[in-house]
Amino acid sequence: MNGELLRLIEGLHREKEIHKEILFQSLETALATAIRKRYGIEEEISLTINRSNGQIECEEFDLKDPRIWAELGRIAAQTAKQVMIQRLREAERDVVYGEYEARAGRIVTGTVQRFEGEAIIVNLGRAEGILPREERVKGELYRPGDRIRCLVLEVKKVGPKVKIILSRGHADLVRRLFEIEVPEINDGIIEVRRIVREPGYRTKFAVWSNDPKIDCVGACVGVRGSRIKSIIDELNGEKIDIIRWNDSLEVLVQNALKPAVINIDNIFPDEATKTVTVIVDEDQQSLAIGKGGRNVRLASRLAGWDIEIKTRAEFETDELARRTGGVPAEAPPSSPESAEISPASPEAAEASEAPESVVEESPGAEPAPLEEPGSAQAGSPADEARPVV
Repeated sequence: MNGELLRLIEGLHREKEIHKEILFQSLETALATAIRKRYGIEEEISLTINRSNGQIECEEFDLKDPRIWAELGRIAAQTAKQVMIQRLREAERDVVYGEYEARAGRIVTGTVQRFEGEAIIVNLGRAEGILPREERVKGELYRPGDRIRCLVLEVKKVGPKVKIILSRGHADLVRRLFEIEVPEINDGIIEVRRIVREPGYRTKFAVWSNDPKIDCVGACVGVRGSRIKSIIDELNGEKIDIIRWNDSLEVLVQNALKPAVINIDNIFPDEATKTVTVIVDEDQQSLAIGKGGRNVRLASRLAGWDIEIKTRAEFETDELARRTGGVPAEAPPSSPESAEISPASPEAAEASEAPESVVEESPGAEPAPLEEPGSAQAGSPADEARPVV
């Protein structure tokens, strides 16, 4: 019997990867609980199992006597079994929790098992992960049996189980994919300075090389785009802009607004409001703003400043309105003669019935707007009204 007990402990240790000491302690607790319940003992009893030969020893009972085991009966055996199963589940939960807690923030590969509402249950082998709706990428469709790579976002204990939250939309997923594909990042030669992402649309990835001999952008792209292509395929065609980091705000904003072509002399930062005004050509305006304003929003998050996109005409109009205090430039000041006309006087009635307006516009002049009609700031409603790509 003692040899069989040791083999049982060894088999559970290999199958469940639970430490042997935990298994011995669980079995000791189960046997002690069964004996106490059988004989109605309220206080604790001292029961130990010899780790080398499997001999069970108890100070209160002579367990070498086979009559003791026969007297325990079916109820005591069932009690020992329930206690043992509960302790094994707790030990297995702790093992799974420790394994995936250490993998938090890293990529795991699993198989789509089933759907629970809008959440996807992913089989990770020893555990199940949950991919909730808010962590999925719009447009990605999966079926049971499909393989899927996700980022381990959070691991926590919920009762007897371990809840593993997965993510496909987190920016760190792209970071980890680059670490897998680009050895220079793992070696510390290339440093990831900042990464921002609109899941399913575009990611902007700012990198810096600590070795002047290595091109950080070229290393991330790979020969003929081999490295970045595998990452784009994993993200189902999501666009990725690899940007060379620069401590100069103007250069960083110029790079962050790609694919739009920006002249660095047309970038004007305002330290007081942490806003950067960027003047673009009309044919580059829609590219700079992006579909739904996403490109300028991502660039703002990457640079850490609010970015306003304006054309040259809009910028000059806004500057003119600012200098004149918001008064239209073509509106002449009121003359003394017009100021003397009272609204209730006959002269005022004559003026109101005149076919032409009192204030005449000069030929060719356009009214200066009171607001900024062309400015496009990240996250502003004007983004939606602009031409999009």
